[in-house]
Amino acid sequence: MTSIWAARTGLYIIRCGPQAGTPVCSLSRQTHNCSVPTHHGTLQRDPSSRMAAATPHRQKPQWSESVTESSAELKMVESFKRSRRFITDPGLINSVQKCLAPWGCSRTRPVIMECNPGPGILTRALLDAGHKVFALESDTSFLPSLEKLQRAANGQLKVIHCDFFRIDPWSEGLVQPPSMYSSTLMKNLDIREVSWTSDVPLKVFLMLGPKKERILLWRHIYSLYERLSVYKFGRVELNVFMTENQYQKLICKPGDFKNYRALGVLYQSACDIELLHKEPMSTFLMPSKFESPSMPNSGGFANENLCLVRITPRRNLFSENFTAADGGIFVQMIKQFLAKRKSKLIDRLDNLVPGNGKDLLESLALPIDITTGCIYPGEYKLLFEIMLRSEEFNRSFVLNEIYEDIAVTSY
Repeated sequence: MTSIWAARTGLYIIRCGPQAGTPVCSLSRQTHNCSVPTHHGTLQRDPSSRMAAATPHRQKPQWSESVTESSAELKMVESFKRSRRFITDPGLINSVQKCLAPWGCSRTRPVIMECNPGPGILTRALLDAGHKVFALESDTSFLPSLEKLQRAANGQLKVIHCDFFRIDPWSEGLVQPPSMYSSTLMKNLDIREVSWTSDVPLKVFLMLGPKKERILLWRHIYSLYERLSVYKFGRVELNVFMTENQYQKLICKPGDFKNYRALGVLYQSACDIELLHKEPMSTFLMPSKFESPSMPNSGGFANENLCLVRITPRRNLFSENFTAADGGIFVQMIKQFLAKRKSKLIDRLDNLVPGNGKDLLESLALPIDITTGCIYPGEYKLLFEIMLRSEEFNRSFVLNEIYEDIAVTSY
């Protein structure tokens, strides 16, 4: 009875949260409000407002001069042979630098891992702001200029030939750069494991391409729930530029049967998700051969937005009722349940805990005919924790498809 009353109390908090009017994006946690929040403030100005805000009396930051002085690097970007976006706009650099700054009362200042910095213009701004930066660059053409910057940074910058998108490949055997195992990378960077409840030890800044963003997000959600890869070292925070469409799916709420998907449920269950900044794609620099919106590799139209999203794993994700050993099973269960969002939840539960579906729903005061697409992420986690304590829980029903998913999300 104690567990049932605890579950009902948790359910009340979850389901009554949206009535309090809390905004979706919050430093504490996301709520169940289905509306899209309006974001204001200095971190979300358009390019024209940034120019208007600048006055002749304001001193230019050190990094603004480096933009004009690095013409060789910009020419390198212009001749780059692959589709890739680069940050060179001074206003955007300033906004990103503010977003990545340490916050709150954190006892330790986390270092920043900048993925694919290219010519290193944002890197210079982060160094000027006093950050310690680990630059992971996948393309060798940019390494000489980054290594030159490293030599002048007095230990504040370390450059590694590594592709963050290819960390911990599923293939066994010898791995050559830019692929790398996370254990090797963290050893090279002298980053040590900390407890899960400690402060964020590392901020990762990266930009997702439209073709690979879902793949990378899926890889990370598996690693997060099982505390593998970079998450072995603590609550690593992702600061990700992604398409606005993907961001909206990530924060989607129950009842939207088109966009409420397993990926969003899993991230909302595990992480605080915060929208830091929106920027039109036209602000980012691309090689001229890929700039045309009509080209298949251009990655969208110029008036579309990219969203800088902070994804921070919660301190209370794991407990004695939910461990990393259970994480992979939970991920697979959510994938199965959300595959058909209009199916009856009781039918899914009876497959996993035969004959106990009705009791499980009643323990959380859920309607017998509720569908899988109408359950809040926190409710799914409560259901799973109750199921784990049942002797009838059929784990093999979930585990049968895990290896198939590994093949789909591998490189």
